[in-house]
Amino acid sequence: MNHGARIVSGIALFVASQAAAQPNVGVEQMWANSCARCHGENGEGGGAGTRTLLSPELYDPLRGDELDRRFFTATKDGVPDTAMPGFGDTLRDEQIWALVNHIREKQATALRKQSGSPKAVGGVFTTQRASFRLETIVHEGLELPWAVEFLPDGRLLITERKGTLRLFTPGPDKGELSEPIAGTPLVRNYGQGGLMDVALHPNYAEPGNGWVYLAFTDPSSTATPDRGPGMTKVVRGKLREQSAPRVNGAPAGVVEWTEPQTIFEAKRAHYLDTALHFGCKLAFQPAGDKGHFLYFGIGERGRAEMAQDLKRPNGKVHRVWDDGRLPADNPFADQPDAYASIWSFGHRNPQGLIFDLKGNLWDTEHGPRGGDELNLIRRGANYGWPTVSYGINYNGAPLRTPWPEIVSNQGRGHEGNVADIAMPAFRWMPSIGACGLTVVQPGPKGEAFPAWRGDLLAGGLSGSNVDRLRVEVGADGVGRVVEREEIVHGRGRVRDVRCAPDGSIYVVLNGPDRIIRLAPVSTP
Repeated sequence: MNHGARIVSGIALFVASQAAAQPNVGVEQMWANSCARCHGENGEGGGAGTRTLLSPELYDPLRGDELDRRFFTATKDGVPDTAMPGFGDTLRDEQIWALVNHIREKQATALRKQSGSPKAVGGVFTTQRASFRLETIVHEGLELPWAVEFLPDGRLLITERKGTLRLFTPGPDKGELSEPIAGTPLVRNYGQGGLMDVALHPNYAEPGNGWVYLAFTDPSSTATPDRGPGMTKVVRGKLREQSAPRVNGAPAGVVEWTEPQTIFEAKRAHYLDTALHFGCKLAFQPAGDKGHFLYFGIGERGRAEMAQDLKRPNGKVHRVWDDGRLPADNPFADQPDAYASIWSFGHRNPQGLIFDLKGNLWDTEHGPRGGDELNLIRRGANYGWPTVSYGINYNGAPLRTPWPEIVSNQGRGHEGNVADIAMPAFRWMPSIGACGLTVVQPGPKGEAFPAWRGDLLAGGLSGSNVDRLRVEVGADGVGRVVEREEIVHGRGRVRDVRCAPDGSIYVVLNGPDRIIRLAPVSTP
């Protein structure tokens, strides 16, 4: 038996039967009671000759699912040639998976201590394929910024969660941040909801267009907007800037939100009181002479079972025309009582959405504790929440297992056909709080990072990171990540990542509330 197999086989060496006798025991207690005596408190090994679990080759993110299955199988079935028994008769599959999840947390903590964060030398960060400097674009004046968009004149549109939309004019010093734009929609500023994404129509600069799209939490009551039910809503409008004082007294220079139109609004009966999981990012797809499709994701609002219910809007990726009309070829358009806008379902909380340069749609979404996902989004596909999950409960209690065939063997899968669940192209273990997703591309004003062209850049809230992901879609239609590297870490909670018209990368941070830029550095 090779060295790597012996390491993996040691995972379950001292998993005790107490765990099965305590079905609700948390994973930390399971580890302390059953695993720590041999594997060490932090997985460092030592007892009974066990080796460390903290080696990089056992954590390799590109082999994540493969290694997960090895850990899971060794624990459940045992390894006969090492006399290690299997624990499938004494531990439920969810408990075995929870221990694997916990090992991933310990590995990530140890490897972070060993490698630290990406470091600059002389102010320059050098990555596998490109070098850059970090510049602060918006230094101060923002409160929980959520998203940024680029106007053709060089100014930035910035959303703040509390419900304000601002303009930022870059300048030689720190630039100028406007007062809130007047007349924007009333927002339910509660919990994780608020004013979320902003996007320009792809033909914004053409005469007669000028459409700006907003995604926000719509309150059920205008009298007490921060109380009561709410739901994600998408609207569009136009910006009008006063060049001279108006008759009604509005001063020159004031920017107003005008000509508002509703693009998507859920049924009022489906507004929910919860403070969780609103989504929402916007992504446009060209559709030839007929216009553009608009895609957006809505989280399941903390009501996991609704992600599988086509009669509910939450836990879905939606597709509408750019003016809000419903495409006739949407997959569930003909089903009675289903939301005709649904494109895919079984999502937990999608907070990244982008088309790559080949026209493939990708999302990033939050798992629970462990198991954030990058998904290749397909028409009518079921992405599995809450039937399968790489995560566990936040309190450490076991939740589910990641693989449909195991769920099917457990006699579950009543939430649809388990065999049809679309698995992620990549999973983050532990969670990064995936938020913000862009594709590196040449723009109308240049290309800053040609060596990254077509790569996805994914942000993380709890991870405080930006990862570069090189993706491929095989002949089988399955998406895969073939390169992954962390290029930014520890600068703040990453709320949004955008590729600018010149190809440079803008990152919206919370804590500190600012916007930074990855500026290219030429290599000799």
